[in-house]
Amino acid sequence: MSPTPKQMGRRLKALREARDLSRAELAERAGISREYVRLLEAGRYDPTVGTLQKLAKALRVKLAALLE
Repeated sequence: MSPTPKQMGRRLKALREARDLSRAELAERAGISREYVRLLEAGRYDPTVGTLQKLAKALRVKLAALLE
């Protein structure tokens, strides 16, 4: 079962904070905007697989880590 956008947002924020990254740093590493990271963490958007892959690479985790 896929996580809801809110669940994924909480997971994304937890992974980002565990790596001591700001939203701006994560956004730069992933090649997306800081505002989009904020909206994802707030659960406002359901990201595409491509965006999830960029985030996973930027966080140095497997894609499945974002989907737990």
